[in-house]
Amino acid sequence: MTPAARISAAIDLMDRIQAGEVADRALADWGRKNRYAGSKDRAAIGDIVYDVLRQKQSLASLGGGETGRALLLGYIRASGTDPRSVFGADRYAPPQLTEDELAADPPAQDLLREGSDFPEWLWPDLLRSHGDQALPIARALRHRAPVHLRVNLQRLSRSDAITSLAEEGIDSEPLSLSPSALTVVGGARKIRTATAYLSGAVELQDASSQAVADLVPLKQGESMLDYCAGAGGKVLAVAGRTAGTFFAHDVDPRRMKDLPDRARRAGVRVRQVTLEDIEQGQRRFDTVLIDAPCSGSGSWRRDPQGKWLLTPDKLGHILNLQKEILDRAIKLVKRRGHLVYATCSLLDRENDVQIKEFLTRTPDVSIIVERRFTPVSESDGFYCSVLRRD
Repeated sequence: MTPAARISAAIDLMDRIQAGEVADRALADWGRKNRYAGSKDRAAIGDIVYDVLRQKQSLASLGGGETGRALLLGYIRASGTDPRSVFGADRYAPPQLTEDELAADPPAQDLLREGSDFPEWLWPDLLRSHGDQALPIARALRHRAPVHLRVNLQRLSRSDAITSLAEEGIDSEPLSLSPSALTVVGGARKIRTATAYLSGAVELQDASSQAVADLVPLKQGESMLDYCAGAGGKVLAVAGRTAGTFFAHDVDPRRMKDLPDRARRAGVRVRQVTLEDIEQGQRRFDTVLIDAPCSGSGSWRRDPQGKWLLTPDKLGHILNLQKEILDRAIKLVKRRGHLVYATCSLLDRENDVQIKEFLTRTPDVSIIVERRFTPVSESDGFYCSVLRRD
């Protein structure tokens, strides 16, 4: 496909997404229906779509509207390319620009002001949560996230992982956020076929997520429950550094469907359990990890559509759900055990405010560690509190 044809495809996809389709599903459906497009074309079109979603407000201003065509016109202008070299460039390109589109006087390209490319209703929350760092965080969310890997240190060292990946054309460097973290600086699209990945020696996982797992105070031989396990990245990260007994639960077990294979590749055992089994058996754990449902605001570089789909009502529901999970999960922690609460959120309401309220109504719990991570540090935004049940 020509570059102009890729833009044309992205216009159609953005129209579908603006009409309510989920971005990754729209892209997958487009790929199935357009078999002529090779893997490089599909990847390039996906990159364009996600770049547009990350900067939708400013690109709409540059392009004069929120239709797929207007957003991609803004995207072309933001890149410094003359739109006339793309629109109408060949038979597969989007139609030529109209006189009105050509005559429009786009604003200056440095559009990021307070609230731009960040939900306007949520901007005051970001300011309250991060003060002077709010604007750098909003800027960081406008760009693609780096690709990070977690090295299974029970399998090989980080330096050996770098060497192994390099032999298959993947260049990586160590990151300071976690002793297991690597950032991929070249050959990222080769990861899923690399020997180290297929063998479970490395996993795709953001560095701040790894740093959260590093904070889990599990000692050798102790038990841990991952209460909101999802795909199981954090329980695998903890199991990759500490020998223990590991359990995983999720309200939607389908989210854990890949966990058995991932655990097998990593050489660890994670038992999947239901909450009913735990409560009926009166089982208690040395550590319970809550990777809580949240706004996802810290990972909006990876899921940029999420920041436009979040509403005040949805956030209110999330806050109530976090409260319910905290109150239920603490009952599963042994005396002198630990509850680890984490979110990939940048908002205090989901983080330290939520924990302060929890401590107020749970007097036998105290906080021993609290950490925050933001996209300014080249990782996803995360919050983590380590609590001890006295």
